[in-house]
Amino acid sequence: MDPERERTGRHLKKGRKRRRAPNALVGAAEAMRARWDLEERQPEAKKARLSTILFVENCEVTHDQLCELLKYAVLGKSSAPKPSWCQLFHQNHLNNVVVFVLQGMSQLHFYRFYLEFGFLRKAFRHKFRLPPPSSNFLADIIGLQKKQTTGDLSKMVEGSLPSASSKVSINLQNDPIIQKYGSKKVGLTRCLLTKEEMKTFHFPLQGFPDCESFVPTKCNGSITDNSPLFGLDCEMCLTSKGRELTRISLVAEGGCCIMDELVKPDNKILDYLTSFSGITKKILNPVTTKLKDVQRHLKALLPPDAVLVGHSLDLDLRALKMIHPYVIDTSLLYVREQGRRFKLKFLAKAILGKDIQCPDRLGHDATEDARTTLELARFFLKYGPRKIAELNLEALAGHQELLAAGQELRNTAEIVHQPNTSVLECLDLMGQKLLFLTREAETSELCSARNCQTVRCLSNKEVLEQARVEIPLFPFSIVQFSFEPFSPNLTEEMNKRMRIKWTEMSTIYAGPFSKNCNLRALKRLFKSFGPIRSMTLVLETHQVQRPVTELTLDCNTLVNELEQDSENRGTIYLSGVSETFKEHLLQQSNLFLGLEAVILPKDLKSGKQKRYCFLKFRTFGSAQRALDILKGKDWKLKGRHALTPRHLHAWLRGLPPESRRSPGVRVIPPPSEQQALQALKVDHPKIAAWRWGRKIGKLYHSLGPGTLCLILLPGTKSTHGSFSGLGLMGIKDEEESTTSNMCS
Repeated sequence: MDPERERTGRHLKKGRKRRRAPNALVGAAEAMRARWDLEERQPEAKKARLSTILFVENCEVTHDQLCELLKYAVLGKSSAPKPSWCQLFHQNHLNNVVVFVLQGMSQLHFYRFYLEFGFLRKAFRHKFRLPPPSSNFLADIIGLQKKQTTGDLSKMVEGSLPSASSKVSINLQNDPIIQKYGSKKVGLTRCLLTKEEMKTFHFPLQGFPDCESFVPTKCNGSITDNSPLFGLDCEMCLTSKGRELTRISLVAEGGCCIMDELVKPDNKILDYLTSFSGITKKILNPVTTKLKDVQRHLKALLPPDAVLVGHSLDLDLRALKMIHPYVIDTSLLYVREQGRRFKLKFLAKAILGKDIQCPDRLGHDATEDARTTLELARFFLKYGPRKIAELNLEALAGHQELLAAGQELRNTAEIVHQPNTSVLECLDLMGQKLLFLTREAETSELCSARNCQTVRCLSNKEVLEQARVEIPLFPFSIVQFSFEPFSPNLTEEMNKRMRIKWTEMSTIYAGPFSKNCNLRALKRLFKSFGPIRSMTLVLETHQVQRPVTELTLDCNTLVNELEQDSENRGTIYLSGVSETFKEHLLQQSNLFLGLEAVILPKDLKSGKQKRYCFLKFRTFGSAQRALDILKGKDWKLKGRHALTPRHLHAWLRGLPPESRRSPGVRVIPPPSEQQALQALKVDHPKIAAWRWGRKIGKLYHSLGPGTLCLILLPGTKSTHGSFSGLGLMGIKDEEESTTSNMCS
């Protein structure tokens, strides 16, 4: 930012030296958490990523816990508590958050059509169970249901404003803001500078002698009160020809930065103005972007009715050598006496209660300044001139009451750490909006939230098309697809068949055995491969195989695909482990590079450790090497690559007795399910799962790197009972090489 505006910004701190991990770790959990704490402090790590293991009972994540993660993803560790059930490393490297909601689907749907959901099961390494949905699932996961306990956000904002009016007598009619705009709320078009005002304040205009080489933005559309706002801020340096552009930031109305470019000046640099711009010779040396590149990019980004918002915006446009007809200048919007102007830093503190341009930072943060001007414009439009006048800004600035008033301002962290704060309130504190895409028929409290940009569509197809256009403009988006739920009877039959199928997949026939064989010894032999639920002697069998029924015809394919599931890749199953296994494993941890978690299931009744476990590794290669070692002569364990993710393992472990069947019983498919699925024809759920899995996959690939993406199947409710939901999450390009290989 130009020094004339007296603004400062952000400068990246130099990284600290990497600390060495402790040589001896007491336990598995302590070891993992110690390593996570160290990794969180590593400046070399440039990508946000999620931990391998989720700390949740039975892999079920509550709606409140989801809200924890979303708030932390928005605000980071300085302002929001870390989620209790997972680890998100380097949150400050997240660029966006996108939540896809598949309304009408549950965990049952995902595993009933597991083979069809090819992309989802391969791309997302982190899966968890969700409790059955409440009456308003979306309101729950972003914390809107608790809004009554905190009060309306507008009251919080009003309460955070300085109470200068109680100390200084204010004659509102003499306030310059009231004199210019009146006391009632005004629309966007009223806040635009007129051509005469732009001429008075030296904005570049077509036809003026000093603007002959300037490039027009070609934005000549019709302006309304609903036209989009874009925050703009530029940094400059001093060259042999005067001030020239070195950085530009453009922020969309949702709060998302859509352009942030360093620019190499055309002429010799005499002074980098580092104390104001934050730009140094080292930073600018490798830059190849020129002013003409930025002009071309900006023209392509702005829609015909775009309104640019900035602070002393004439300087920014002159640095860009561009002409734009529709502008809101916050240094002129917040009118001051005798033609003077308030500084951006002052307005940010007095109006928004936020600190920018902190003295401990070197140079300006152009994105922060652009976003702040956008927030100031939105505040003015929302509360109107009278509310601004009541703040008595002149008194605050003139009598140095800002410090005292600042103590009365609500601290952002205090608000966010309240357990009832919603994600929307967190976004508002950051000057950002939430994008909500949904079908017209759907109703939600979210649609009426003031800080939410709701786009209603006629169909799922239109939701998908709008998502491609709108998501890049918002830092946080919820995209809801709606699917027709199955009838309660059909859902119940599907549930029974699915449970029977997984039980049969866990059944094998072995033989032949003689009538006098030692059943105890036989059971001991099979038990060495894993826990046995039941065993029945069938004398006629002459081979080892799974039962062949209508439900298990695709068994081999399903087993192969389960092994390739992204959550199972890198995880191995071991049987025959002793109580000292964990201690032995950690003592020889140098043999097992990349080990991230040791999962030791316990018996639900006795609490004793079971004789099998799961080991999670960062890569498939590390898991394969560990498996070879553990099955070798020194360890003598039985094992293989895992087939059941933890949330599925917990579900199967809880199978009710009535859904299990004795070996050899022939399954007759319930006719109602066959008839119902056939009657659906084009909208057959198997086809829909395959089609929409692919479409969401293409949309996911269009997202930018560093996007936290959640796919939520909320679950379903019917007269026959409730069915749990399923969540999948990942960060785009978190494991780029692994995902690309798996999803190709």
